Amino acid sequence: MMPILIKLLTKADLSPGLLDSFNRYQHVNRRLTQEDGRWVYKDVDRIRQWDEDDKKEMLDLLSRGLDSGGFVYGAFDEEDKLIAFASLLSSFFGSENQYIQLESMAVSKEFRRKGLARDLFNLCAKKAKDLGAKKLYISTNPSEQSQLFYANIGCVDAVEINEKQAELEPYDRQMEFVLY
Repeated sequence: MMPILIKLLTKADLSPGLLDSFNRYQHVNRRLTQEDGRWVYKDVDRIRQWDEDDKKEMLDLLSRGLDSGGFVYGAFDEEDKLIAFASLLSSFFGSENQYIQLESMAVSKEFRRKGLARDLFNLCAKKAKDLGAKKLYISTNPSEQSQLFYANIGCVDAVEINEKQAELEPYDRQMEFVLY
């Protein structure tokens, strides 16, 4: 694998062309859904892909996160193209202000299954812990691939649900990761 550079991004890094070569393509065959209080997989046939408007919306989301004091990590290939990113908000919530939210994480299709998501997740978890959080909160995509990733790194159903986030993403699974 070619050398990958992971760094904290600034507002200046969030230029309009940052996501031009980013390939969000994902073919979802199964997704997780809740039935009678249990999580079950359902067969689906869905393609997830970003168009130019989606990319602009993602850049706006990352920018707003930075404006509010959050953090964005970016992974770049040898051609200095963004191939993965993760963003972390900085505001605390929960009954004991124990949570900080992992707002977004994505890896370009060609670079998946190489450990980048795990590396970015670990950087965000370390940053959240350094800020004083006890848990990382994640509103996870219901695709089977995403669910398996989060389960494999130790995420579980959130003890406390962020109702605002759950309303924004009604099909997502609300999860948490305990920061040791």
